[in-house]
Amino acid sequence: MQSKKLVIFDLDGTLLNTISDLAHSANYALEKNGFPRHPIEAYKYFVGNGINKLLERALPDHEKTEKNILNIRNVFQSYYDTHNMEYTEPYEGIPELLNSLQSKGIKIAVASNKYQKATEKLISRYFSEIKFIAVFGQREGIPIKPDPAVVLEILEIAGIPATETIYIGDSGVDMQTASNSGVMSIGVTWGFRPRSELEAFGAVHIVDSTKEILRLMDR
Repeated sequence: MQSKKLVIFDLDGTLLNTISDLAHSANYALEKNGFPRHPIEAYKYFVGNGINKLLERALPDHEKTEKNILNIRNVFQSYYDTHNMEYTEPYEGIPELLNSLQSKGIKIAVASNKYQKATEKLISRYFSEIKFIAVFGQREGIPIKPDPAVVLEILEIAGIPATETIYIGDSGVDMQTASNSGVMSIGVTWGFRPRSELEAFGAVHIVDSTKEILRLMDR
């Protein structure tokens, strides 16, 4: 593998297992608005395209209106801001991976479709010792992944070309984002989506552990 100087990570399902807190918060908001709840496992397929799409997917088919999404979002966001660290934790080996990359002088960034406030809060809480060059979630006026805008912005901040960059994520959206940005993709199997999705969306590499990422980069 050509030497890489920048690694950009997805957040949910890649660095942190956030699914239980997301599911509990969404179920709370749904119930408050008179809609049925879903099993936690179902949320693995609801997340990945931003908060509005998450809530749209969680609503019954005949209730997917902008008004309902906005009403639920207000309740969800208020609840999640308070309860987003009750079950969330880093995946096995992630703190060690980040520390290893940092010690090698490799720049590290986050590009997530989670809203910005929560993205910053979780990164600060769980990875306070890591010096990320950018921590970007969903922000007003910036297209969400798989649009390449956020990755291209990080490349500009880092001053590193796409050819020397890796994007790591757990979903087809992440693999599309990498492809659209012209960077190498690594799909991880410990997240929310199956290996088959990573394969279908053209992951250049697929790994089952953080140690495999380090081995790839040491080639």
